[in-house]
Amino acid sequence: MKKILITGKKGQLAQALKAEFDAIKDIEVYFLGKNNLNLENPRSIQGTLAQIAPDYIVHTAAYTAVDLAEDYPKVALTINQYATEEIAKYCKKHNCKLLAISTDYIFDGKNNSPIKEEEPPNPINAYGKSKWLAEQEILSYLENQAIIIRTSWLVSSYGNNFAKTMTNLFNSGKESIRVVADQQGSPTYAPDLAQAIKTIILNRKWIAGIYHYANRGSCTWYELALYIRDFNGFKTTIYPITTQEFNARAQRPQYTVLSTQKIQDTFNIVIPDWKTSLKKMFPLSPIQ
Repeated sequence: MKKILITGKKGQLAQALKAEFDAIKDIEVYFLGKNNLNLENPRSIQGTLAQIAPDYIVHTAAYTAVDLAEDYPKVALTINQYATEEIAKYCKKHNCKLLAISTDYIFDGKNNSPIKEEEPPNPINAYGKSKWLAEQEILSYLENQAIIIRTSWLVSSYGNNFAKTMTNLFNSGKESIRVVADQQGSPTYAPDLAQAIKTIILNRKWIAGIYHYANRGSCTWYELALYIRDFNGFKTTIYPITTQEFNARAQRPQYTVLSTQKIQDTFNIVIPDWKTSLKKMFPLSPIQ
C-alpha cells in the first residue's frame, strides 16, 4: 500500500487534498502540521519523515505572509528554503517522490503574456525569493525526480484567502471597500488543484519537472472582488485603487498569469475557468 505524506495540514490545499484522497481505499495518507512537523527546526525534519517512511511527499506547507516576510526574512528562508532542503534530502536518500508547491511570486510581473515554465524567475519580494530558493534546493537534490507546481491566487472555502476575506467584508454590511486594480493574475480553486495533484500521483508514470497550474482566465483583484460581490448579490461599493495607493509592505508583481499548457498536455488534465470553479464556493448564492 502506497503512503502519501502531505505537509501543511491546516492549509486550504491540504484540506482540499484530504477531500480528494479520503475516497481512495488502497492508499495511506498522512497529514502533518506545525504540531508534528516543525519547519522552523529543519534539523528535526528528516527524523519525522523517517517515522512514516512515505512513498510520496506533497509539500504544501510554506511561510506565506508576504508582507511580514519583509520584516522577518530569516523566518521565511528557514521555513521555505531550509526546511524544503531537508525534505529534498530525505527524498533523495530514501527514493521518495516529491511534489512541491511553489508560487507565481517568483516572477517580477513584467510580462504581458502568460508565463511559461522556462521563464527566468526574478522575485521582487522576500517571500518570492524564499520560494525561488526552495525550488533551487529541490532541483539540486532531485533534478530528475521531483515535480514542482507553481500556482497563483489560491481560493477556496478552506483556510484564509482573498475570496473568503471579501465575502466576510460584504457580509459585515460594510458600505464600501478599496481593492487593487492593477495586478493581474489567475485565481486557482484549491479543490481543482488538489484533483490535478491526485491525477498526477495516480498516474502510472511519474514525469518529473516544473509545471504551472491555475484556473483558466485572468482578472485583477478588483475584478475578482466585483465577481464575488455580484454573484452573491451584495451591494457594497468597491473602489479600484493602484498598488501604490494600497501601500503594502512588500512589492507585488503586476502580471503573473501562468501558462498551463504543459501540465494539461503532460497529464491530460482539463482545467476549468476560474469563474466556473469559484461558483462552487457559494452554493447558496441568491444569483445563479
